[in-house]
Amino acid sequence: MIKPFESLRDLFKQLGLPDNCSEIESFIQSHAPLDESILLADAAWWKPVQKDFLRDELLRDADWAEAIDLLNNLLRHQPTKR
Repeated sequence: MIKPFESLRDLFKQLGLPDNCSEIESFIQSHAPLDESILLADAAWWKPVQKDFLRDELLRDADWAEAIDLLNNLLRHQPTKR
């Protein structure tokens, strides 16, 4: 069986964050770069329920893991200014 892939927009919706492209881009620009020594789920801006969701889904290698990994990678780089 093929494992479904959750999109970045779906992840933002699941986290209770605005999920349109411009809001996602704004979130990434305002929070990047995330220091390599900090786990994504331990970043200061998450609410406890969001932290738990990110951590649990990665530990279970759940359907959300790919979208969480993508967000993690996007937050590790200095965003380009527009």
